Order: sequence, then structure tokens, then C-alpha cells
Amino acid sequence: MHYRNRMEPRDVPITLRAGQVSDATTIARMARDYVEDGLRWTWRPRRIQRALLDRNTTVLVADVPRGWGTEIAGFAIMRFEDERAHLSLLAVHPLYRRRRIARDLLLRLETAARTAGIGEVRLEVRTGNEAALDFYRRHGYRTVVRLPGYYGGRESAFRMARALTAGAP
Repeated sequence: MHYRNRMEPRDVPITLRAGQVSDATTIARMARDYVEDGLRWTWRPRRIQRALLDRNTTVLVADVPRGWGTEIAGFAIMRFEDERAHLSLLAVHPLYRRRRIARDLLLRLETAARTAGIGEVRLEVRTGNEAALDFYRRHGYRTVVRLPGYYGGRESAFRMARALTAGAP
């Protein structure tokens, strides 16, 4: 008989919460490892701290239980402007992918944007990141433009957008 003495990553509950300044280093490392991999590290702890303290930016964190506490399994950062929002970062630790964490983070931020009267969300994604492109397309995002050399002159991006209201472009 086989007994499991610990929960598998796909079995643990997920809690979404507002990011805190104390999360900045963990979020920055995840950004470096899962978003900026192979590029110059630009989302360092200080920049994450600024985002956490900016009243026009929302940082959401997905926590999972670990030992006696929790660990960050994913996060998303969205900046709100007058009529549109910009999803700056979204990442999920590889152990916790395919558990709807990215979807839950995105939907929570889109709901906040709608509530704030925002008509459109935009983002950039590497042209070669098929998994991310497929994810965003499944969630209603469309490619607006290709941005050659967007990532430090080394890699191109697609700007994608999703209308949140009927009157949005």
C-alpha cells in the first residue's frame, strides 16, 4: 500500500492576496527566472517595491501552504491608467502551473479594471512564448502589433489587448 505523506502541488489550496513590500524580493526573483529569463533583469526588488507602493498599480500574489507558513506560487502586476490598464508581469512557479493560478490572477485584475471603469487591458509577450500567447488568446486577448527588439533589442514582442467594455477600442 502506498501512502502519501505530503500534498502534491496540484492538491494544495491557493489564496490570492494583495502583495506586500516584504514580497518584493521573491516577486523580483520570480520575474527574473520566469519572465525575464535570458534577458537583462529589469524587475529587481526596488522596482517591485515601487510598484507595490504605487497607488495606481495592483500587485496580486497567489499563496500556497508550505510547512507552517505559505509560499508565493504566482503573482501579477497591473498598472491602471485613466482608460486602460497595463499588465506588466504575470508569472507562476513551474511546480504550480496548470492549476488555474494565472487565470485567477488575470481574472481578478480584469475585474478590478472593469470596476475602475477601465475599457481595455494591454500587455506585451515574447513572440516565441507560445504557451503565454495561447493563454492570452484563450482569455480574449488579440495581437495589436509586433514590436521588434522590444526586450532590450534582443527579442521581439507582441502587444496584445483585450476590450473589457463594449465601447473600448
